[in-house]
Amino acid sequence: MANPPLMTDVSDAFGENERPELHRSIGPFQMTLYGLGSMLGSGIYGLIGQAAGQVGNAVWLAFLVALVAALLTALTYASLGSRYPRAGGAAYIAERAYRSPLVGFVVGLAVACSALTSVATQSRVLAANLASLTGGGEQTVTLLALGFLLLLTGLVLRGIRESMWVNVLCTCIEAGGLLLVVAVGISHWGSVDLLETPPPGEGAGDVMILLVLQGAVLTFFAFLGFEDTINVAEECRDPERTIPIGLISAMAISAVIYVAVSVTAVSVLPWRELAAAPGPLTAVMDRAAPWLPPIVYTAITLFAVGNTALVNYVTASRLAYGMAHQGLLPAWLGRVHQRRRTPHLAILALFAVAAPLALVGTIGQLAAATVLLLLTVFALLNGALVILKNRDGEPRGRFEIPLILPVLGSVVCAGLVIVRVATGDWRAPVLAGGLLVGILMLYGLFRPKARQAQA
Repeated sequence: MANPPLMTDVSDAFGENERPELHRSIGPFQMTLYGLGSMLGSGIYGLIGQAAGQVGNAVWLAFLVALVAALLTALTYASLGSRYPRAGGAAYIAERAYRSPLVGFVVGLAVACSALTSVATQSRVLAANLASLTGGGEQTVTLLALGFLLLLTGLVLRGIRESMWVNVLCTCIEAGGLLLVVAVGISHWGSVDLLETPPPGEGAGDVMILLVLQGAVLTFFAFLGFEDTINVAEECRDPERTIPIGLISAMAISAVIYVAVSVTAVSVLPWRELAAAPGPLTAVMDRAAPWLPPIVYTAITLFAVGNTALVNYVTASRLAYGMAHQGLLPAWLGRVHQRRRTPHLAILALFAVAAPLALVGTIGQLAAATVLLLLTVFALLNGALVILKNRDGEPRGRFEIPLILPVLGSVVCAGLVIVRVATGDWRAPVLAGGLLVGILMLYGLFRPKARQAQA
């Protein structure tokens, strides 16, 4: 029996004339805010306190170093997006580069796991915040989380245009919240030594560069979100141009905001107080603008959390849609609603997975495990670009980068995995291994069915 072709396409399952099309409505402006919304909501509100505990007043420098590390992989994504602009891009590119459906499946499911756990986590966080305002208990949190997920599902089903405009609104609000921190605290700039680090015995060491590098490992995660852009490629106008512009612009804007917020935070609050505060930026606002009602910043935080969930929901549904057309998932997940032009069955299937996760409420370790898988994906995709750039017959994109950049990106991401495994507890790596085993089992279930459907 002959082996099936490694690369499959939407035409294999649907026929060239029946290829379903998503709605192309995303331009560079919306793509920028799409990436920015995912990044700004991915950890700055909490990470800055932890980073200050490690790096002291030099937390702004840790963000700059993290930017360089994250930008290596972001540039790889921009280049890959300009070469292969299609939904489920990570899975498609991994399969194409390594000529292995298994690698494509593992990469796609790892990204999907990350997106789904983020959706579930953010739903729970948003519900808990709303319940605290109303005085509700655990049952209220559960109902609010489920209600938010239903609302999110309805929005994503409605259409990409509507989802993107809600994302634009939420991104402007969450960016406005960070800029508000800078606005009320900028008068404190220049009042502290911005290179002050914890003295020996309080930090991880007495060499500043080591402290900054360790802080950069932590703050790297504030830039996660750039990987979402490639999965909406089939809904972009002129994706070969839109994806690189939007991705790089989002990274640049987020970096400027992070550095400005970091300088403001350590200028307003001593870094020890910032590290000890349960809500670091809320504590900064309390000190710099005591006249501002706490409910205002709580509301801004809710928009940031909701926006992160929205972006990850869109990403996961487009990833499932793209993988269905590669033959890596059941073909019915690749169907598109005739009127709304959304992958409606993939969206509903993801709700069926995300809802139980959100109701469980104890998925912190699962989120940590998926971060490890995501970093592994980044290392693989950097390697994929190296392979594809050196392979004859591969198309060139409108945004090409030097070969050394994806090589360095792969090394950095692999190094972050090693650091996270070596310095963290054992639960996240073990759970990541369990997820990987589960993904391999799913491959054994779905891949043979996909092959039979294409025979």
